[in-house]
Formats: sequence, structure tokens, C-alpha cells
Amino acid sequence: MAARRARRLLGSLCIALLFAQPAPTGAAARSGSRSLLTESLVRTFTPFYFLVEPLDVLSVRGASVIMNCSAQCETPPRIEWKKDGSFLNLVSDDRRQLLPDGSLLINSVVHSKHNKPDEGYYQCVATVDSLGTIVSRTAKLTVAGLPRFTSQPEPTSVYRGGSAVLGCEVTAELAPLLRWERDRQALAPDRRVLQLPGGALLLTNASDADAGLYRCALDSGGTPKYSDEAELKVLPDAEEPQRLALLKPPSSLSRLPGQRAVFPCVAAGFPPPLIRWTRNEEELPTDGSGRFQLLPGGVLEIRDVAEADAGTFTCIAESGNDTLEAQAELAVQVPPTFLKRPANIYAHESMDIVFECEVTGKPTPTVKWVKNGDVVIPSDYFKIVKEHNLQVLGLVKSDEGFYQCIAENDVGNAQAGAQLIILDLDVAIPTLPPTSLTSATNDHLAPATAGPLPSAPRDVVATLVSTRFIRLTWRPPASDPQGDNLTYSIFYTKEGINRERVENTSRPGETQVMIQNLMPETVYVFRVVAQNRHGPGESSAPLKVATQPEVQLPGPAPNIRAFSGSPTTVTVTWETPLSGNGDIQNYKLYYMEKGQHTEQDVDVAGLAHTVTGLKKFTEYSFRVVAYNKHGPGVSTHDVVVRTLSDVPSAPPQNLTLEVRNSKSILLQWQPPPAGTQSGQITGYKIRYRKVSRKSDVTESVGGTQLSQLIEGLERGTEYSFRVAAMTINGTGPATDWVSAETFESDLDETRVPEVPSSLHVRPLVTSIVVSWTPPENQDVVVRGYAIGYGIGSPHAQTIKVDYKQRYYTIENLDPSSHYVITLKAFNNVGEGIPLYESAVTRPHSDTSEVDLFVINAPYTPVPDPSPMMPPVGVQASILSHDTIRITWADNSLPKNQKITDARFYTVRWKTNIPANTKYKTANATTLSYLVTGLKPNTLYEFSVMVTKGRRSSTWSMTAHGTTFELVPTSPPKDVTVVSKEGKPRTIIVNWQPPSEANGKITGYIIYYSTDVNAEIHDWVIEPVVGNRLTHQIQELTLDTPYFFKIQARNSKGMGPMSEAVQFRTPKAESSDKMPNDQASGSAGKGSRPMDLGPDYKPPLGESVRNTPSTDTMPAASAVPSAELPEPEGPFLPAEEEPQGPPTAHVRPSHPLKSFAVPAVPPAGGPFDPALPSTPLLTQQAPGHPMHAVKTASIGTLGRTRPPMPVVVPSAPEVQETTRMLEDSESSYEPDELTKEMAHLEGLMKDLNAITTA
Repeated sequence: MAARRARRLLGSLCIALLFAQPAPTGAAARSGSRSLLTESLVRTFTPFYFLVEPLDVLSVRGASVIMNCSAQCETPPRIEWKKDGSFLNLVSDDRRQLLPDGSLLINSVVHSKHNKPDEGYYQCVATVDSLGTIVSRTAKLTVAGLPRFTSQPEPTSVYRGGSAVLGCEVTAELAPLLRWERDRQALAPDRRVLQLPGGALLLTNASDADAGLYRCALDSGGTPKYSDEAELKVLPDAEEPQRLALLKPPSSLSRLPGQRAVFPCVAAGFPPPLIRWTRNEEELPTDGSGRFQLLPGGVLEIRDVAEADAGTFTCIAESGNDTLEAQAELAVQVPPTFLKRPANIYAHESMDIVFECEVTGKPTPTVKWVKNGDVVIPSDYFKIVKEHNLQVLGLVKSDEGFYQCIAENDVGNAQAGAQLIILDLDVAIPTLPPTSLTSATNDHLAPATAGPLPSAPRDVVATLVSTRFIRLTWRPPASDPQGDNLTYSIFYTKEGINRERVENTSRPGETQVMIQNLMPETVYVFRVVAQNRHGPGESSAPLKVATQPEVQLPGPAPNIRAFSGSPTTVTVTWETPLSGNGDIQNYKLYYMEKGQHTEQDVDVAGLAHTVTGLKKFTEYSFRVVAYNKHGPGVSTHDVVVRTLSDVPSAPPQNLTLEVRNSKSILLQWQPPPAGTQSGQITGYKIRYRKVSRKSDVTESVGGTQLSQLIEGLERGTEYSFRVAAMTINGTGPATDWVSAETFESDLDETRVPEVPSSLHVRPLVTSIVVSWTPPENQDVVVRGYAIGYGIGSPHAQTIKVDYKQRYYTIENLDPSSHYVITLKAFNNVGEGIPLYESAVTRPHSDTSEVDLFVINAPYTPVPDPSPMMPPVGVQASILSHDTIRITWADNSLPKNQKITDARFYTVRWKTNIPANTKYKTANATTLSYLVTGLKPNTLYEFSVMVTKGRRSSTWSMTAHGTTFELVPTSPPKDVTVVSKEGKPRTIIVNWQPPSEANGKITGYIIYYSTDVNAEIHDWVIEPVVGNRLTHQIQELTLDTPYFFKIQARNSKGMGPMSEAVQFRTPKAESSDKMPNDQASGSAGKGSRPMDLGPDYKPPLGESVRNTPSTDTMPAASAVPSAELPEPEGPFLPAEEEPQGPPTAHVRPSHPLKSFAVPAVPPAGGPFDPALPSTPLLTQQAPGHPMHAVKTASIGTLGRTRPPMPVVVPSAPEVQETTRMLEDSESSYEPDELTKEMAHLEGLMKDLNAITTA
């Protein structure tokens, strides 16, 4: 006894020193004298977390910034930093350095219009090499923009005792840096004066002392930036009643909990107005005792905002009998917070685990998972369940490490982590809350004791095989024939995958299990391990089982035809499918407008249907799917038909007029919207008249061009024009009348322009801003300006700009260099007299006002006539994948924005990909323009200028818009197929993304077939999820030509298929490898050829394409053991030609429709219960003669596979066989099985209905 204790103590010490080494296997593992780890020797979780995480920072240019970070662990961690997802190289960085505690110091923040290297998202990464990696929350570094005022103060007058608002708007990040001055002196603190959050100044209870010149200043480092000065006049007390007006209504706000919210409501009138507030139509107490306070001037202040404060705030101003109301919304956003953080987990290999993570926030946070610093990509074994939890199936040793749940919304992000430790199988899992283990793997975790372990379970067979589940049975190990106290773990995986999953039996002594949630027509490998109170024993031999194909469904309806009977109807006809597999219950007709991505459908009882309510002269695709009792069958191919044409239903768009001279006006327009043309446009009808004589109309019919020059008009006369589109069916509606006035006299272009009247230059470090005014004599046509420049000579480079332009920035110059600049006006006759100027660029060290000057346009002497104000409020509204509507306002128009003169607007747009893309322009005579013909999923920038007569504005501020995605319009490129080295039955398909992806690619579908001319629904499909560009296809037939096509998918649907690529598999496999389903010429050493019997058919040379047939065939057939030969060595039964109808409803663009309803296993005749009638693959079971069962497999989607042999052990002894059958029947009665199968059938019908829709 003492010797045994000594040996056990010695073994425990050895394991304590070598616990990280692999556990012993085989006989050593089963030895009764081995020692087990005690609970005190189990590896403990290592505390590894952040003490400090970086926070969002607002900085200014030139300042220093510290991003704080500190991590805690037993071993000091190595700290690194990421910016925008990429690691920073801090070794060679002279501005950024890592501080001793792990924080990041950024010296002298760099920020300019074109160079923003420091602004972005930062993340701290802590690593302990022997342990793992954790990442912090991301923190945003924002650099306040260059000083710029979005609005300037304007002169204002106010009555004594009244309120006034002086505007001075800046961007949100600059607002804290803004201050006000009166008469160039800082404003003294005063309760009557309040600076609003946007920067505007509110002055209440005005007195004579408040009069003066006001301006605002921006202090962002360096010299302050001042706005224009505006005079505030204080008028005597008002004696007559003044109309009530809102000077500053409230604006909607978004705030975080704990912040301050301010709603202005400044009203003017006499008698002085009274202000009160309501929230969600309930009166607000603003007596100052709570968080709501009414400040002077009617301003509502909310201190310490709470989530419950969100709602609609209404300001009510009352003066005498007048009342005005204004509303604003307060949105309260909440950063993510954790309701449940992930917990540390102990587990064994092959287990399934779940890390739980519950978060809340507003907007609802998104969650991603990170393992050791790398984002976890969902797959078959890593799944996101219950919205935020991470499930890991079939654990392997490399899954150990730190897992973090990272939650993020628009206002913040947070992280929480946990550690996973995978213990050796002979180490008991310590007692922990079982919530982190799934129900399939949370049994048998009690500590084991030393003693003999079970041998391998015997005779593992699959007694029931369906499309998505398999039932396994076995006999207890020889070491414990009764097996009443044994429990079992069933390990299984897909063939070729090294990650096993485990399912445990539910009670001791149970010798069967149902494995569910499998994939149809897939080979799985199973093994069973018995476990007693001493621990797990020896594993059974691997058993390969192939799940059944999906049930058979109707084939495609033949001879589908479609024709249009009117501009809005199409009639579709078809015939009954040749392979119905049961009575056809009904048909579903699908149709879709070409270029759209959503199908519509209608149920049809017969063989024809007329679809009404379609768009005129529009292409539609139609297809038909037949239904039987199992569900939808194979779809027909698409037929495309165009509805008949009609007259256009809408006028042409964007009609603009451009006065060319005193006798001609150029008309330009765009066709009617695509959905309203109702046919092929054959021409346009133009009607015009003098505004003074509306009855005298002239008509002109033109071709399909989109412009027309109308000549022979009278000088100085206003004309109105309208345009209508024509098809072969007639003329559509016309545009509204648009007017323009011809010039009184024409400009001279018989000579070159005169010299420009002024030229000014402003040198910067690497650029020079040139500004000028046009020639004084404006009777000569100016087509543009030529700018020449160079070091010492103006003839090195020449730039030509439009005649409307008044300044230009010459870039990419050398610092501290002397440049000579020349400016010439030109027209079609030639260039005029040049004007010269010189400038010296600034040295590198001089950065004062560089960017300030670039952002704020340089001083330009006002030309005569003065330029117009540019349009404001330019907005881009995305309408489709190729259309964006641009809208704007014109401050030079009246408040109603009605255009009454002959001005027009020029819209320009471009994309930055490629970088040298040129602007495109178009003219408009309204305050909006529809830009068409754009590229899908592309960012465009837009700006607008206004022209009135010979006066033009500068370009407006830029608006941006990204067009919507569109289905890919080109197929994947460079498709190649190669054989995998050492595996001639496996090929690798490689390709490149489509040239015109038109969006983010979310997956691909590979089609392959042995018949290049087969219908596409008869090809085999292999879906590829994500943007991978390579895929393996296994188990192909040797020496057979295959054809491959690929289709790309994005969020909008499927693109076109690539051209078929042919590849022939090799003739034979290597001599040292013989696959299970490949026939061999000899049976091996000492074996004799098998007697195949009189019904033997020679193997086919290549797979047979599935052809429609009304015949049915069983999924598997059983042969009584008495009729089977007993060979002495391994063999392969002959391959039989599969025949049968198509088995799944699949349309190429909808791969998910391959799911169908599994068949209920039919009640078969009498058979030997020891022999399963299922498509099992070869299993070597030494010590027993082998029986063979021929099976026929039915392909899915027209896929045909070689029939798979089933080799199983012979029947056990009679007594044991009887007991196995009794156990099996007692566990699963026929009625129970019928209920289970009916339930599964209902679930699959639901899935099929979803995927069909």
C-alpha cells in the first residue's frame, strides 16, 4: 500500500512539471497504475486585463496628445498600438513614441487639408507570448479643423429691452474654441449675454451700452482667426405693437447621458414675448429647482441629460394675441454597456462551448468577437448564436486563448474578455457554472479515479440514415459485456475535416444515439468511446457514413413560352413536367423586371397565365416551378419578353436654355425617365413662341439628339420653349414653358481679348494662389485664361482655365524658389497681351497661415460686373445605382426661391477613382438636377455654380453621394482549374473577382458538369461564402472531362456566369493509395477475385447526367446476407447507372433553394437487423468476415455520384443480437419514430418555403 502511494505521488509530481506535454495514448493511457492530476494541479486562469484604456480625444494642430493605456498580467505584457486597424511602427517614428506604462505620445499633431496622418481610430494591443493577446476599446483622435466660419455676423438692430442674435456658426469641434468681442474687446461676463452651442451670440434685455461692432474669434493655436464685423444698433423703446417673430428657433440635438443640452427660442415683438416649453405636449417646470432651467431670452437648458429626457420639445412664444410655436427633437444616445460579460471556460477537445455576451446601448450595438487580437470570422465551427454569443464547435487545442466580445454603436465601443483553457482528456474539469458548455457536452465531468479503463465499443453501425440525421448503435466493450454502468461519447466530423464534435449518451448503459443537424449527401466519420468511473477508454474503429440525398421533386415544366399582348400585359404558357414524382398540385409563376432584384410570384392552377399591370416597353423575365406534395421542384429556365411600346408618359428632363448671341438660343435636355419612355425614342418635338405673343407658336421636329440650336430669333426678345418626346406610337407630354431673352448686341470675336485688368499672387510653401480680374473692355469675347509659370521664366508650364474662373492655385512647386507668372486672356482668334508677376515660395519652416489661406479663398479684386453669390445647401440624394438628384438653394433669389429671370445653373460632378477623372457638367434652369448614367457603388462629388447673363459665381461647396449597389455585371475572371498534388480525385478552382463587381462580393457559386451543353439546373453547385478566390472540389471521377463555370454574388443578387472552363481529371491514382469508391484490378495479396454474379454490370467510364424520367428508384437497397459472397480481401461492387428524376428545386441564382423536404424512410420488408440498409463507406473490422451491400445513390441538382459500397461486420451471436434489437426497439418505438420524422418533415417544409420565397 505504501509503495502504491509513493508511486502515485511521484507520478503527480511528474505531471505537475510536464502538464503542458501531450497526454499519453494507447496502452499507457489505459494503464491502471497511471496517476491523475488532482484539482489543485489544474492550470488556473491567468488575470490579464486593461487597467486603463484609451479615450476619445479632441486636439488642435501642433498640440501634443497622450492616448492612455496600461495592462495587468503576471508576466509584464508587450504593448503595441494600432491606428485604423494597422500596427504602428514606433521604432522609426520621431513624433510618436511608446511611454513606459504603455501609453502613446504624439508630439506636434499634424493636420492639414490634404495631410491628416494623426487623425483616426487608435487601439492598444497587449501581448504575453506564452499566454495570448487582448485588445482595448478603440479611441478616436479628432483634430479640430482649420479655422473657418460657416456663417458670419450680420448688422442687426434691436429695441431697448429686446433680444438680438448675432450669427457666427462654426463646425462642432471648433465651437469650444470660439469667443466674441465688442469693439475689438473681449466681452465681459454678463447674465444677459449667452453664447449658444453652435457659436451664435444671444443678447437679451438690450441697453444703449450694448451697441457697437461685434465679431467672433477662433483660437485654435497661433494667430486667432476673426470673422467679419457687424454693427448692433440699439433703437429707442418701441411704442407701437411689433409683430411677433422667432429670431432663433430650436434645432434638434443628440446628446449622451450626463451631457448638457441647450435649446434656443429667441423671440422679438412688442409687447415683449413670454416663452414657455413643453416636452411631449406636457408642460415643463422651468423654475430652476430641477435639471430644466429657463435662461434669459427663452433658452431652455437641460443639465445632466438622462435617457428618459428624449422626446419632442416645443417652444411657445406669446405676445399679445400672437402665438408662435417651434419644435425640436432631443435624441439621447447611450454607449454600449455589458449586461453579461464572457466567463472563463475549462473544456476538453471535441467539446462544444458558448461564450455568452449580453450588451445594451442606443442605437443597438453591433457585436464582434476577437480571439488573441484577431477577429473571429463565422464559419461551420465558429457561430454567432442568440445575436451576440459565440459558439465554438468541436474544440481543438489551438482554440485556447483569450476571447473578447467587442460591442460598438455610433457613440462608443467597449470590450470584455474571457480565457479558454483546454485540458488534457485525463484531467477532470473543475466544478464551474455549466452555462458555458452546450447540452451535448456538459456531462461526465466528474473527477476520475485510478483503475482499469474500458476497451473499444464493438460493432458500431448506422441503423437509420436520413438526409440530415443518423442513428448509431453499438455493443458494449468486451472488457465489460454488460455495460450497465458505462456512458458513451460519440465523436464525429465531416470527412477530410480534422475538427471533431462530440455527443454524449443521455443515461448509463444506453448503446444508441441520434446525431442530428447533418448535411444531406455528405460523408461523416464516427467513433465511439466508452467511459467508466476511472475515465474514457479506447476508441472504436472509425465508421464512415454518407447521409441521403434530398427527396425527389417535380422536374422543370417544358416548353415555357411568353408573349406580350399589350403595353402592360404578358401571357405565359407551359406544359406538364415529364417527371412529376406524384400528382402536380399547382404551379408558381415567378416574374421580375430586368435590372431589378426582387421577384414577384403568382399561384396558377393550369398551364397558362396572363400577368397584368406591367410597365410599358420593359423587359421581364419569367420562370415556372411545379409543386407536388413534397414541395417545389426544379425551376424552368428564364424566358425574357418585352412589353409593347406606347407614347411616353412623362416629359423630357432638365430642359435648359443658353443664349448664344442676339439671334440664337441653344436648348439642351435629357430623355424622360427610363420607366416613362414607353418605347424607343424616335425624336423630339420643340415648340417655341415670343412671350409677348403666346398664340404665335412655331414647331420644330428634331432627331434623337439631346440639343437643338434655334436660330433666326429677334434681338432683345424673350422667348418661351417646351420639348416633348416621340415614339412610333405618338408624342408624349411636353415640358413646362422655359423662357430666355436674346442679347441686345453681340460680343466681338474678330480680335484677341485685351490685357486682364489686374493680377495678384500669393506665395505659399509649395503653391502659389493666382487671382485676377477680366479685361476692362468686356465687349470682346473671352473664352478662357492661360496661366504660364516657371522658375525664372513663365514659359515652363501653361495651364488653361475657364472664362468664368477668377483664381487658380498652382501646386507642386519647390519651396524658397523664384517663380515668374504670366496671365493672358484668349478666344478663338488667339491670345491677348500678357500680364506679368513674380513671387518667391516660402521656405519649409514657414507654416503660418498656409492652410488658412488655402481654405479661405484669397482676396480677389471685385471684377466689374461683380460676380454672383454661389449656390448654398447643395445636397446629393441617392435614387438608384446610377442616379443621384442634386438640390440647392440660391441666396440671391427671393425667400420663395422662385426664378423669374434668365439665370441658369451649371452642375459638375466627378469620382476620384481613377484619380485623374475629369469633371462632367450639365446645365439646369431649376434648383435641382437629376444626374444619370453613374457607376454603381461609387462615391461622387458635386458642386454648382450660377450664371446670369455675363455674370457667374464661383463653385459652391462640395456635396458627396455614393450610388447604390447593383448586381455584378461581369463574370469572375481568370478561372483556372488544377489537380491537387497527391489527390487526383480532388481539384482546385481559382479565379479573380469580376471587373464590374458593383458592390461588395459576398460569395460565389461554382457550377460543374460533365456535359457542357446540359441545362444549368442539371449542373452541380458548390457555394463559396465570402470573398475567397479558391475552392477545392473532391471525389471526382478519374479520367473524366469536367466543365466549370463561376457566378459572383453581392447584396443585390447574382451576376453573369463565366465561360465554361474544361479540365480532365488524371487517369489513375497513385499506386500506394486506393480510395474506398475506386475499383481495383486485384484484391490484394493472397486474395481471390470476387464472384460478382450474373447481374454484374461493368463500371461506367464517366458520371451519367441525370435525365428526366417517371421511374423511381430506392435510395438504398439491402441484400440478404445469405445471397452475398464472402471475399477474402477488400473489394468494390460494380458501379450502377443511376436513373431518376431531378431531386431538388434549384434556380442558379438562388442556391439556397436546393434545400428540400427529406423523405420519410419507407417501411421495408424483412431483413437481417444486423445489416444496415444504408450507404455506409468501407469500415475495416478485423476478426469478422465481410458482407457487401450494393447501394444506388440519387444525385441532387442532377449531380450523380458513384454508388457507395457498404461493408459491415457480420451478425453477432444470436443472444447479443437479440439484446441489441430489444434495446433499439425499447429506445425508439415505431410511433415515436413516425412522430419525429413528421416533425422533421414539417420543419424542412418551412425551410423550403422560406428559401423559395
